Formats: sequence, C-alpha cells, structure tokens
Amino acid sequence: LVLELNQVIIPTYGTVPDQQNLHTPEWADFEDKPDSLFFSDGQRRIDFVLVYEDESKKMSHKRSDRKKQKRKRQVYESNLINKGLQLEATRSVLDEKLIFVKVHAPWEVLCTYAEVMHIKLPLQPNDLKTQDSAFNWFSRLFRVDENIIKPEQEFFTAPFQKELLSNFYIQDKDTFFNPATRSRIVHFILSRVEYATKNNVKRFGINKLLDTGIYKAAFPLHDSSFRHLSKDPDCPSERYLLYREWAHPKNIFKLQPLDFIRLVKYYGEKIGIYFAWLGFYTNMLIVAAVVGVGCFLYACLTKDNCTWSQEVCDPNIGGNIIMCPQCDKVCTYWNLTITCESSKKLCIFDSFGTLVFAVFMGIWVTLFLEFWKRRQAELEYEWDTVEYLEQEEQVRPEYEAQCTRVVMNEITQEEEHVPYTPCGKCIRMAFCTSAVFFWILLIIASVIGIIVYRLSVFLVFSSTLPQHINGTEAIRKYLTPQTATSVTASLISFIVIMVLNVVYEKVAVLITDFELPRTQTDYENSLTTKMFLFQFVNYYSSCFYIAFFKGKFVGHPGNPVYWLGRYRSEECDPGGCLLELTTQLAIIVGGKAIWNNIQEVLLP
Repeated sequence: LVLELNQVIIPTYGTVPDQQNLHTPEWADFEDKPDSLFFSDGQRRIDFVLVYEDESKKMSHKRSDRKKQKRKRQVYESNLINKGLQLEATRSVLDEKLIFVKVHAPWEVLCTYAEVMHIKLPLQPNDLKTQDSAFNWFSRLFRVDENIIKPEQEFFTAPFQKELLSNFYIQDKDTFFNPATRSRIVHFILSRVEYATKNNVKRFGINKLLDTGIYKAAFPLHDSSFRHLSKDPDCPSERYLLYREWAHPKNIFKLQPLDFIRLVKYYGEKIGIYFAWLGFYTNMLIVAAVVGVGCFLYACLTKDNCTWSQEVCDPNIGGNIIMCPQCDKVCTYWNLTITCESSKKLCIFDSFGTLVFAVFMGIWVTLFLEFWKRRQAELEYEWDTVEYLEQEEQVRPEYEAQCTRVVMNEITQEEEHVPYTPCGKCIRMAFCTSAVFFWILLIIASVIGIIVYRLSVFLVFSSTLPQHINGTEAIRKYLTPQTATSVTASLISFIVIMVLNVVYEKVAVLITDFELPRTQTDYENSLTTKMFLFQFVNYYSSCFYIAFFKGKFVGHPGNPVYWLGRYRSEECDPGGCLLELTTQLAIIVGGKAIWNNIQEVLLP
C-alpha cells in the first residue's frame, strides 16, 4: 500500500480562493453529559479533542490577524474532514469564548492508517499454556485482585493489512482498535495535515497550530475521573480502577498491573515500559538501601574505635601539633585538635563499611542492568514489540516539511527528497556539536565561579566567624570556617544546578530541533544524549572538583599556590575532602529528590 500522506487534498491558506467553500465541523449543543466519550449521537467515539478560542471574541489581536488565524483553522479542519475524520464542535458552557472540536476516526480511516503505520493487531487468541513457578505463586499474594482488574486476553498479532482483513480477530469493529491505538492514529493524521503554504513551503501539523495560538490545546480523553465512577453505564471507568487499585497509597506493597496500564486504553507501550522500569528499579533499590543502612549503622557503632580520629582528639598527640595558616593575613596558626569533631564525623563516611558498600554497589549496578535486560526482553515478548523494525517507523512531520531538495539514492538509484545536502548535514552536525560543548563550558565556568566564592568566603569566615561565636563552645565545635564555607557553597551550587537544568532542557530541545533527526526514535536518542551530557556535567562537575582536584595543588608551607595571582588554592581538612564531598552530594541528591517530588505533587 502506498499512500501520499502529504498530498494536498484542497488548496491551503494562501492558495484557496475566497469563494471556495470549506468543509466545516458539525455543531452540537452541550447535552449535560460531562462523562460522555461520544459525539452527541451517542454512537461515534471521541478520539481526540481540539480547543480554540472563538476569533470573533478575541480582543488581544488585530482584526487582520484574527482573520488569518480563522482562515488557517478552517482550512486545517476542512483538510481533516477530507482525510476522512469526522468533526463535531461544541461551545463551552463555562467560557463561551472556548470551542471544543471533537474528532472521530471512522473504520475506513483507522484501517488505512493502521496499515501505513504498521500497527500490530490481533490475529487469534494466544492458546499457549504457561506453567506457573513457585515465585509466580508467591507473587500472587501481592497482585491486584483479578476479580476487580481482570487479566487481559493475549493474542497472536501481526502488522495490519487491509487485504488480509478477514484473517484478523474482529468481533466488533468498535472495539477492534483500542482507544490508545485510535488516539495514536488520529494524532498521526493531525501532525501531518496542512493548513497553509508560504513561499512554496508547506505548513502543517497540530504542533505548529498550538505554538502559534490558533488552537489552545489538543488532547485525547480520559475515560472517567480518577476519583469516582463514570455516570455513563457503558464506560468501564478504568482510570478510576487504576487509582483505587494501583496509584492509591494503600496499595504501596502491591505489584503493578502492567498489562492493564499498557492497555488502559490510552497509555500504550511507552508509558507501560516506563512504569515497568520504575517498579523494577524501586524493587532493586530495596536491597541497596538495606545494605547501605547496614553499612552506615556499622560505621556509627565503630566510629569510637577510629585510631586516627582518637589521635587527632588526643591532647597529648593532636594537641601538640601546630598547623600552618590556611590563608594569608587574617588566618593564624592553629592546633590540630580543632578538627576533632570533623574527624569523628569523617570516620562515619571513611570506614570499612563505606568500602564494603562501594564494592557492593559496583556489583549491584551490574546485576541491575543484566536483570533489567532480562525483564525488558520478557515485556517485549509479552507485549509483542520484539519484531519492531526501524524501517517501519514513520518519518517525523518536521523532517518531511524540510524535504525540499531532490538527490539520487546511491543504493536504490531512485530520486528521493531530503532536507539538506551531505555538506549541509555536516555543517548542522558541526554546529550542534559546538553548541553542546559551548554550554558544557558554561557549566564549568559556573563551577569556577563557585570555587572563587569558596576562596573569598573562607577568608571572611576565618576572620569573622570566631569572633561572633566566641563563648559558645557547643556551636564553635561544629561551625568552623571550613564547614560554613562548604555548606553555603553547596547550597549555592545546588541552586545554580537547578536553574541551569531548566535552561538546558530548553537548549537541548532547540539544538535537537535544529539537528532535524529523521524519525522519532532518532530524535529521542539525540535528545537523550544531549540531556545526559548536560545533566552529568551540571550535577557532578562540582563533586569531581572536590574529589579529584581540591587540595591537590596547594604547594607547601612557605610556597603556596595562588589562583589568578590572588587566591590561595583551597585545602582539605587534615582528614581529607571526603566529608565535604559527602555534604555536597547530600545537598545535591537530597535537594533534587525533594524538588522532583514537590514538582510531581504540584504538577502531576
């Protein structure tokens, strides 16, 4: 089957004669059925919803701009109708300026695009019997009640072909394509239908219309509220069941109903595999957490037996050792016993338990990766995604829009449209690579700024902190200039990291968009690589400095090393920089976890 997906069905904006009539959506009044998933006739299912603001009621734009926006929207909706989709418009009862356009894909459209998209659909029920192991029997104790969420029937599947329609397991045309597949097909069409032509360049896709404000939103529907059952007796209220039997805190010890998450009925395999990974990762972390807590308790119980800490705190040993000043002018000679409390804390993190935990985590990471590969292979087999081929993946509409050049394919010896020449591709790659390195250098510059802050503030704390806490021995033991500098620098570093993280998310998207990957998989892989580089350098560059560079280039007494000809190189505590590294990691990792949890609660 060959389909011209980018064929202009009717002339688009800029080429449509004013007198030509465009197809418009059907209009229907709101019938006080907020839970309904169907058109006003109660027969056609809503597969997608488009929301726009009535142009005649907009006051923030010029009249000419409103006319252009209206024309583009009308052309877009007319092209959707010509593609075979059915549209029904309803004015909002809460805000009369908003209009909801409900989109329905008929059977013929679903079959046509299911073949184009190589969607796998059921052939026959899977009659292979599986043998339960002892572990499966044990896991039943933690599974969701099968009387509430019934197991999904498994099928043998194959890529859909209209000419082999009779071979597919079609009991009901209305349910053969589940809601996830229906929404996926409609979104595929929405992303490729044109709405304008400017300078011989086609403008198409719902994303562009959303960016320009012609549409306010575009989304598929949930089947019900997660708080209560749907009032529609024909609605299964699967979202409510998921919340009650899976997402509710009372079910924290239950296994995830992954098949139900995947098939309800708008989530799909991507969301399902995400929750599968999240559950697997959480379960594996339980083992690491138990070992980590055990090693930490061991270190706490044995810290009093730390020989070098006892020597530092001993007035006859550490008390007789005079240390050189750590800065010029304001710092004085100091006694080694001043670091007694920090040495005791350091014994907790620099102990035999830490060594055991480090070795264990190396083994744990290896096992986690191998077990996850095994689990992923199981899910690929169960969800029938093993034979997915990259050549079956559709080209991104953003890539298609730029295919204005014609070149000869050296393998097939056929002409094909491409967005750029080989030289142009090299220029794009060079620019994107340079941009990535530039932003990484910006992160390193921020780390250098934090280092300068450390050097400056340490001088201030060394000259003022002992005077302000004089007479308060309990605080003075813990609040040393080194500790105050480390904590404040870590907090500032965390704030800088979170701000840069927001910036780099947008930068990574912009660079990837400019790179113009061909398929969605290529786009996601490229974006993931950039985000990994940005976040890795952003989160851990300061930790690398403390672990491998701080205190390594300080010179020797009488000949210290200076930064920028002015600042003395930072020194670690006599016990090393491990305590400061622990503080930095605790603030970054703990702060990031708290911030992410707050975001998930406030912005689910």
